[in-house]
Amino acid sequence: MNRVKLLLEYDGSNYHGFQIQKNADTVQARLEEAIFRLSGERVVMICAGRTDAGVHALGQVVAFNTEASIPGERWAFAVNTFLPADIQVLNSQYIHASFNPRFDALSKRYIYRILRSKEHKVFNRNHALCIHENLDVGLMQEACGFFIGRHNFRAFCASGSSAKTFERLVSKCCLIETGNRLDMEIEANGFLYNMVRIIVGTLLEAGRRKYPPSHIKEIIASRDRTLAGPTVPPQGLYLAEVKYNNTEK
Repeated sequence: MNRVKLLLEYDGSNYHGFQIQKNADTVQARLEEAIFRLSGERVVMICAGRTDAGVHALGQVVAFNTEASIPGERWAFAVNTFLPADIQVLNSQYIHASFNPRFDALSKRYIYRILRSKEHKVFNRNHALCIHENLDVGLMQEACGFFIGRHNFRAFCASGSSAKTFERLVSKCCLIETGNRLDMEIEANGFLYNMVRIIVGTLLEAGRRKYPPSHIKEIIASRDRTLAGPTVPPQGLYLAEVKYNNTEK
């Protein structure tokens, strides 16, 4: 028995999230069906992050056990043969038997994409938040800095979360402006339910000058979800990277 680690990317537009659901098409269902068609095995798959409906991935990581004789590095090519064009395995390898993509992760990095343009919404609506507003990007960038560090992020967690603790360590939060595109990058040792989307909604409120950047400190301290900004739509969110220690690359 071997454990396989896959690195994959997908466009989440046509799926009800990553995790298998009854009567719904999901990324995990497509992956597991592709593996079954390849090897004849019904595998139990573990993922690094259970992305929601409409959310995309540039660097999702999954693992499963197999008795197939396929070389570790060949799984990527072989599985891709049976996958739709909007899901692709980037690379594959055998990993130690105890590897868990979720619990062994040191950190995860997400990108949220905003397009500020009246044009091309038709083509970008599934891959970015398309808005046309006069945002103060400087204020938003300043507000980003208040998220960095170890904080209780309960004010940035949607209801329905199963989290037992709300403290997370954010090591990076910044905006990258390229023409009319605005990407928010955030990296942390873990994320709460809808945490990234609520943070982006709060940054947008700062960009609209509804409150000064330093108000972020008060929102964090309040632990009150109603004081943070709205939850932005899922289409602009990308799971960009999951980091592990050197023995788990």
